[in-house]
Order: sequence, then structure tokens, then C-alpha cells
Amino acid sequence: MAKRDLNNSRSGFWKPLSLLVLLLGAGVVLLPLGIVFLTSLATANVTPIGGILPENPSLANYQEAWRRGDFLLAFANSTIVALAVTLFQIITSALAGYALARLKFRGRQAILLIVLATLVIPFQILVIPIFLVLKWGHMIDTYWALILPTAANGFGIFLLRQYFQTIPVEIEEAAAIDGANRLQILWRVMLPLSRPALVTLFLFTFIGEWNDLFKPLVFTTRPALRTVQLALAEFQEQFTNSWPLLMAAVVIATVPVVLLFIIGQRQFIRGIATTGIKN
Repeated sequence: MAKRDLNNSRSGFWKPLSLLVLLLGAGVVLLPLGIVFLTSLATANVTPIGGILPENPSLANYQEAWRRGDFLLAFANSTIVALAVTLFQIITSALAGYALARLKFRGRQAILLIVLATLVIPFQILVIPIFLVLKWGHMIDTYWALILPTAANGFGIFLLRQYFQTIPVEIEEAAAIDGANRLQILWRVMLPLSRPALVTLFLFTFIGEWNDLFKPLVFTTRPALRTVQLALAEFQEQFTNSWPLLMAAVVIATVPVVLLFIIGQRQFIRGIATTGIKN
């Protein structure tokens, strides 16, 4: 009885302390975002380290930044590219991940090691051969130049492979007895059961493509293909001296991915937590 009371007292002490530490950590992380948002509401040209609250907060900077940065076209381009790359990565990762998780063939472990090895190769090292291939295929200054270089990814393959291995084989065997082939099992059984991993891959890929500046900067020159990050970089060059306007543009470019993460955070956490259960 005394031991149980001691454990309860310790638990009662550590829970508030843990909550306090987490709140302090969240405050440290959110402080820069709060400064950016408050600065974007300022009507005067102030720096981000100015007053805590602007004197006359206004949303006029957002309207002005949206108009001057031509973010409508940039949002459309980034959405097209991010959705296309995400779709390609889900397809390629599901096919390759299922093959590595379930099919028995010679060299499977070697292929898995090669896939994992690609994760440590920076994209910048491959930019010259990729550029030459895109130029040979007459795809420079097209959407394909922004989509195809990242249409497959070793992280997605490994993520889905790990998650597929957490699904009992008996479910697939039951589907096979009912006459389903491998593709039908993957489409109708494995993918519906792998929704947390798919949401995780979707969030990683979409947010990564939305925030990508390198590909649009290297593979495109036409203003019609300008993405959000490229528009934001150009906007920064023009309005460096106007902090409120610049911070409004930063918020405009950031809000979509924040909302997307908030919507899918539960499935995202579940997908990350369950992909390493079985090797």
C-alpha cells in the first residue's frame, strides 16, 4: 500500500513537470512564428524584434503581398507539382514496398540496401545528370522537369515496406483464396489497411515539394512555371526593406502546409509510430 502511494506521489509530481517542460518547448518553437505573424499585421515598417503587438493591426499587408507577388499562379503551380509528385511517389512506393515486403526473390535484400543507400545521396549531387536527361527529353521548362526527378523516393519505399510487414499475412492468404491476384490484394486489401502510412507519405512528400526551391530554380526559367517558394524568393529580393509586407508573404506561403499537417497529424503520428515494429 505504501509503495503504491509512493508511486502515485511520484506520478503526481512528474506529470505537471512534464507538462510544463512541453509547454515551454512549444513556446520556444512557436515564438518565431508568432513574431512573423504579428509583424505581418503591422501598418508601419517595423522589424520583427519590435513591439510585441503592432499599434494598429491590419490585414492590408496580406492583400498587397498577394497582389504584388502574383501568388495565385504560384499556388496553382505548386499545387499541381506537389500533387503530381505525391501521386507518383505513392504509386511507386506502394509497388516497390509491397514487392520488398512480401515477394520472395533473389537479391531482395540487396535491392533494399540500395534503396536505403539512396537516402544518403543529396539531390544536389545528381542535379547535373538529371538536367542532362531532362534536356535530352526536351522537358526543361515544363511541369515534367519539376515532377519526374522526385517521382520515386527511397524513403517512401522503405516506409510502406515497413508498414506492409506489420499487416498479418493471413489477411492476404484469405484474399488469395477468394481469387484475388497480387495487384488486387495490394489495391483492395493492403492499401486500405495502410492509410496511416499513406497519409504520412502524402504529408512528407507534399510539404517537401511545396517548400522546394531548388528544382524550380534550376530546371525552369519561364515565369509561367513559378512556384510558391520561387515567388517568395523573388518577393524577398524586391521588398527586403518592408518587413510587414515580407512577413505577410511568408505567412501566405506557410499557411497551406500548416493546415494540411493539422488535418492529417493523427494519421501521421500513427504511421510513424507503427512503421518500425517489424523488420
